Amino acid sequence: MFAVLKLVCLLFALLFMGAASAREPLKLYMPDAPPLTLHHYEGGHGMVGDVVLAALARLGRLTQIVAEPWPRAQARVTNGRNLLIIPLSRTPEREDQYTWIASIMLLERAFFTLDEPVNSFAEARQRYKRIGVGMGTAQVAILQREGFDDSQIVQLKLGENPARLLTLGRIDAWFTGVPEALYIWEGSEHRRQNLRKSPTLASTGLYLACSKDCDAQLVEALRTAIGELEHEGISQRLREAYMPLQPDP
Repeated sequence: MFAVLKLVCLLFALLFMGAASAREPLKLYMPDAPPLTLHHYEGGHGMVGDVVLAALARLGRLTQIVAEPWPRAQARVTNGRNLLIIPLSRTPEREDQYTWIASIMLLERAFFTLDEPVNSFAEARQRYKRIGVGMGTAQVAILQREGFDDSQIVQLKLGENPARLLTLGRIDAWFTGVPEALYIWEGSEHRRQNLRKSPTLASTGLYLACSKDCDAQLVEALRTAIGELEHEGISQRLREAYMPLQPDP
């Protein structure tokens, strides 16, 4: 079924390529953040990436995927025009900086450790001296809003391996999206160790967003296409193809 969906997306792209070629490709800024977005993976571009690219194909728009450090990508899109970005959490700090097109999925976040998990932010503030989070991600703002000291928040650059840092004891916990943690852990050399997960302590919608200065017709067309994919059940099947294994209780 997943292969069929991929073929459908490709056919959409080919069908509209003639019309799209006359227009400049839309720039889509996205990090390599598996399984949400993937740059170089033969099966697709991730849980959020596949849905957005399928929507763009329905519009007959060619897309240029742009890979930049996540903080820089956000700044470039905010200050640009008609630049798209995924997967962006809709947080209070970002609300006025973008045009929010459509939610692609809900992202649950939790603490991951190798010992007994915490049950609340309050417990985590007391127990953890160093918490790994992705640089420029919503996780940073969430922890700051929950009263964590900046000295407790270790911002990891793209390419740093949080699973390895956790096993080496360089961070006490890893605060991230549940799909990301499970996907990375399953593919790491440390997967035989028992990764422990706290209850879900925060959730935000992951959006396709555009620059603050964004063409209204483009916004409405993409919003409609994403709604159609969701209604037809295609989006759900695309996301499910990347669902990682669940950790042991």
